Amino acid sequence: MSARDGLPERGPRELNLSLDKPIYTISVASEILETHPRTLMMYENMGLVVPQRTSTNRRRFSQRDIQKLQTIQNLTRNHGVNLNGVRYVLQLLKLLHEHGVQPPEGLRDIDVSQLNV
Repeated sequence: MSARDGLPERGPRELNLSLDKPIYTISVASEILETHPRTLMMYENMGLVVPQRTSTNRRRFSQRDIQKLQTIQNLTRNHGVNLNGVRYVLQLLKLLHEHGVQPPEGLRDIDVSQLNV
């Protein structure tokens, strides 16, 4: 608390952004993920991620979308799962998480608690 006005002290500008706020364009998202924008479009076409759209039909990715895309990259790059398998692995991991069951040893590095699957 600030001594002079009794209000809590805040940083220069605190951001209270929701995980679901659509803030990243496809070019920014592809830069964050170090992948081609076409790859993100392919994931969208497969239904793996569904970015929100602006009134002019531009894609906007949320932080939750970015987290899901990073998880997809982890599964494909580090675990050798193909894109059809990713869909099922994410669904199974989410079910295990919701029921309090530990995932298999090799998949414990994947956190699906914040993801919409």
